[in-house]
Amino acid sequence: MASAAFGAGAFAQSAANYPDHNITFICAFPAGSGSDTLVRYFAEKLRLATGRTILVENRFGASGNIATEYTARAKPDGYTLYVHAASALAANMYLFKKPPVDAGKAIQVIATLNRQAFMVAVDATKPWKTVDELTTFLKTKGDKATYATSASTGTVMGEIYKRKTGVEALEVVYRVGADSLNDQLSGKIDYGMFDPVYTMTQVRAGRLRALAVSTGTRLEANPDLPTMTEVGIPMDLTGWFAVMGPTGIPRPIVDKLNGWFKDILTTPETKDFLNKFGGDPFINTPDQAQALFLKDIRDWEDYVKIAKIEPQ
Repeated sequence: MASAAFGAGAFAQSAANYPDHNITFICAFPAGSGSDTLVRYFAEKLRLATGRTILVENRFGASGNIATEYTARAKPDGYTLYVHAASALAANMYLFKKPPVDAGKAIQVIATLNRQAFMVAVDATKPWKTVDELTTFLKTKGDKATYATSASTGTVMGEIYKRKTGVEALEVVYRVGADSLNDQLSGKIDYGMFDPVYTMTQVRAGRLRALAVSTGTRLEANPDLPTMTEVGIPMDLTGWFAVMGPTGIPRPIVDKLNGWFKDILTTPETKDFLNKFGGDPFINTPDQAQALFLKDIRDWEDYVKIAKIEPQ
């Protein structure tokens, strides 16, 4: 009994003192990528909130599975946090025949950060201003048409688009969206299904033009962009980034982190930052966030079937 009381006291003290040393953010994309930019933004904001150094480790590869497995095996003490698209992690449960971990059991969501749409994007110098115009062009190319993706959501979006329109385009998968840019601008790639961070960066630079978004409704970040549903291609693919960790992080630490990120997300600066990259702030309690994650895992089983994707 005395031992149990001591353990409970030590646990409470540990949570009360959290964090008492550096925290590490795990990023599933290379340094300098669009997602890395988002991860480092929140790392800096958490540094200011906690007074502790936040290290960023880029453990990329295998569509995020390397970072996911690393996180799942970390000590559940709140010092290893995975800042990644929870929606993509959910997708990987069905896009791979043998995912490295059962994410629904091995990973817990601590706080949601944003909700964002994937986007259909074309070379800004091309004449296509709408999805209908792009579709008409692609049908003239038949099976010679090509498109770029660099994430699971883009893959599913691309497959639904082809099924609904009869377009016969070949998917070309890139490590990150930026790797496809030269091919797209040279005409080797006709269009892409990209994440909003990469897309909006290139739109502002005048290189790409976004035609529509994958979410069921328009986002505040891109109120002028129609949804794919509005242009006759029904879908509701909403990506969302989250702060996650290995299952078992003490609830007082989870609540502390969730509170810090809620405060960060309610600032005008963070709202402007997320809007700039095509996302809206997304605030949930830990319980709401975990429930959404588990729902996404169930939904992705259906998405993969709808798109007739063969697991890798």
